[in-house]
Amino acid sequence: MNTRIAAVAAALLLACASAQQDVPILSYTNEHNYDGSYRYSYETGNGIAANEQGYLKNAGYPDLEAQVAQGAYSYTGPDGVQYTVTYTADEGGFRAQGAHLPTPPPIPEAILRALEYNAAHPEEDGLRRRRK
Repeated sequence: MNTRIAAVAAALLLACASAQQDVPILSYTNEHNYDGSYRYSYETGNGIAANEQGYLKNAGYPDLEAQVAQGAYSYTGPDGVQYTVTYTADEGGFRAQGAHLPTPPPIPEAILRALEYNAAHPEEDGLRRRRK
């Protein structure tokens, strides 16, 4: 995740909130460091809040470098409920958590057993490939 993209996204969110009504910005922090680390946070008068911090993992090793970020945002929905999302983004992708976010159904028991068997017997997978 590019820190400039994060800063632009934060600015756009603030601009959209301000365009609809006069919403005061209660706090705002934006720090970018030469080593690739950064952090930002803001809170608005209408209950929107966000924060993120990140760093460049394995800096100096182009094949291993990865931008790592973690943060959270919250807002009050039209239904009056406070929604909060926490997230991590790294070489493993973007992973978000929130009580209101849908979750995938559980893996069926038969498929789970097959996956566990395959993981416990990797040598059989190699035999199948050589026979083809």
